Amino acid sequence: MSIQAEISATTGGFSLQAAFDAPTGSCTAVVGPNGAGKTTLVHALAGLVPIQQGRIVLAGQVVDDSAQGIHVPPDRRPIALHSQHNLLFPHLSVVDNVAFGPQCSGMSTHDARHRAHEWLDRVGLAHLAGLRPGQLSGGQAQRVGLARAAACQPEVLLLDESLASLDAETRTDVRHLLADIEATRVLITHDPVETRVLADQLLVMEEGQIVQSGTPEEVAADPRTPWTAGLLDVNLLTGRAVGTRVALDCGLTLTTATPMSGPVLVTFSPAAIALSATRPHTSARNTWEAEVARIQPESDRARVLLGAPAPCHVWVTPQAVGELGLGAGTRCWAALKATELTVREA
Repeated sequence: MSIQAEISATTGGFSLQAAFDAPTGSCTAVVGPNGAGKTTLVHALAGLVPIQQGRIVLAGQVVDDSAQGIHVPPDRRPIALHSQHNLLFPHLSVVDNVAFGPQCSGMSTHDARHRAHEWLDRVGLAHLAGLRPGQLSGGQAQRVGLARAAACQPEVLLLDESLASLDAETRTDVRHLLADIEATRVLITHDPVETRVLADQLLVMEEGQIVQSGTPEEVAADPRTPWTAGLLDVNLLTGRAVGTRVALDCGLTLTTATPMSGPVLVTFSPAAIALSATRPHTSARNTWEAEVARIQPESDRARVLLGAPAPCHVWVTPQAVGELGLGAGTRCWAALKATELTVREA
């Protein structure tokens, strides 16, 4: 394992309790709502947040061990950290910013600059090598910062929302670049596409704890919290099952195709719900009248958010929005087949 971490840390009144392993060369995506502890976790790995209890091993090196009194400072860890803030040196040129890390590792100025030019070419910024950071756009500065981190050839690369300010086309190119980097990567992201394209392992954090982990496919197939379901574009409702009937906590009762007993999680795709302006005459076992909370146009489709009695979202075409007369506060009917529901123990 390239990363073995058991972390108990407190900073600024916030408490973090997390443990995970990551194989060499893998990419671990860390997701969760704002304030979940994602950056604190990465900063603990980097040595910027001291741990009160636990142990961290990076690329075979014990960098933290509370029982042994070990704490290796950040500059002696086999890591590079890239955050959305970049922190480029304003007095150095772009190429010298990228060459800084290799030079600090003992590489000659000539070789360090050569490596820096190679990485600037890989992030598509070779033509800006002589500029200062103040002359760059936000997206360009992000790519320079990423090149600087990668040029150090770290064994562990920590990425805190590194793609956040990139435009769509550049973000796609940089995703491919990150996939090719040989370092073990830990990536904080809010982008579900990045989790699917880059991640071998997904850690879901809420309130300073890892509440779910697994491959992106495993987590998508069984989201355990509403936030996780939202990230992966799945509806999640909770309730209690008796046979094929589930009394949801929100007050609605659904019929499923899977007999269960006790507390359950019910998930279904937003594309599984059919909306109509009047009570539907359909074979679907589940129908209910709902109020539209709001509508969000997204690309070539619209996300309709339904309120009581079962908060969920539905994908429809822009044409359907007009034909059904949907708008915030309007009412419509929803139909959902029992076979479209996935039911698991809570």
